[in-house]
Amino acid sequence: MDKHIILIGAPVDSGKRNQGCRMGPDALRVAGLAAAAEALGYGVTDLGNLTPEAADVAPVGNPAVHSLAETVGWTRTLAAEAQRAAETGMPVFLGGDHALSLGSVSGMAAYAKAQGKPLFVLWLDAHSDFHTLDTTDSGNLHGTPVAYVTGRPSFTPPFPAPEAVVPGENVCMIGLRSVDPAERDALEQTDITVVDMRAIDESGIVAPLRAFLERVEAAGGLLHVSLDVDFLEPAIAPAVGTTVPGGATFREAHLVAELLHDSGLVRSLDLVELNPFLDERGRTASLMVDLAASLLGKRIFDRPTRPFTGSLK
Repeated sequence: MDKHIILIGAPVDSGKRNQGCRMGPDALRVAGLAAAAEALGYGVTDLGNLTPEAADVAPVGNPAVHSLAETVGWTRTLAAEAQRAAETGMPVFLGGDHALSLGSVSGMAAYAKAQGKPLFVLWLDAHSDFHTLDTTDSGNLHGTPVAYVTGRPSFTPPFPAPEAVVPGENVCMIGLRSVDPAERDALEQTDITVVDMRAIDESGIVAPLRAFLERVEAAGGLLHVSLDVDFLEPAIAPAVGTTVPGGATFREAHLVAELLHDSGLVRSLDLVELNPFLDERGRTASLMVDLAASLLGKRIFDRPTRPFTGSLK
């Protein structure tokens, strides 16, 4: 894992109609992300908040799709910035809604290709985000990134053709519990690893994650992690407009982050869907920063063992 962190503010708020995620990057900064990384021995460069490239695009056939030009602009901007930042450190994309991953992941895939390595993607999310421009009923483009980066049809044009497509077998989704029928049917035709919350309830979260990380290591791949607030149980992370009950617990989430650090494979990171307008005294932003710190090497429960004295008082 690179010891130089590059914070990239991506105040994307075009991927859905409910606004507020544009405040996410600054909330993560206020919650102490840079200081947490520096305390762990990382150098930190903050590039500030980006703005989307101007894009002139024609309407698509699905009338539900909205904010298309803005989202295409964000995709171009973030893909280019991902490639630049990855040359000098570990990009951390501060969201912003999950539409930012259209750019962050496609940019990292292009970077990996230039390095002669495969990109793997760990998608920590309640949703699969596997809609195309044709299949989305809501028209919310934050529900499309995995479809785009894995090369599903309907995106190009208006979106730029990805310089490198991420093969389905290189994608692992953990935490799913809200998948539309069209997405489910499409996923069943792929080699994407799908770990829903029932599988986690039955067998735990460690085995499928370790199996995926072993595949990344065996392939000599680069790993991009995309962490959506709604991966987490809403009771501990309320600041998201797409809450789905039954998410990862505090300890499950930290365990995932700790195992990712132990692997040494993470090359880039998305922190997405934080809507500070919906938060409670900043606790979701603080939790996301704590999880990022665990991924960077902090051990939340490392404490010296107290000697047993024979007394329960």
